[in-house]
Amino acid sequence: MKALANYDKYQKYFSDDQFWGKVKKLVRKAGIKIVYIALLLYYVMRNPATPKADRTKILGALGYLLLPTDLIPDFLPVAGYTDDLAALTWALYSVAKNITPEVKIQARQKLGEWFEDYDAQEQ
Repeated sequence: MKALANYDKYQKYFSDDQFWGKVKKLVRKAGIKIVYIALLLYYVMRNPATPKADRTKILGALGYLLLPTDLIPDFLPVAGYTDDLAALTWALYSVAKNITPEVKIQARQKLGEWFEDYDAQEQ
């Protein structure tokens, strides 16, 4: 709590322009990360070598992502996708052994198609 008591020293670093610039970067990075995780899961699911049990986990997580009336409605700013991210992250860790270099390449290529300024080195 000591850091909070000294908030005055941080005020000099704030500016509206810097704030909005930082928020835009955060949203873009967080958004791309979620899409990248979903793409990794999709391409792992499509791989014939992926065990059926792992495909089932992925289908559940991706289905939850697409469900319009999930635990936290997606129309709520910021919070709306936290439950989706939790489901995707759980699935990703559950099937991580199936993420091959080829799967990563496929996911990055798709991001490159969708986001022309996407830098494949970000992931």
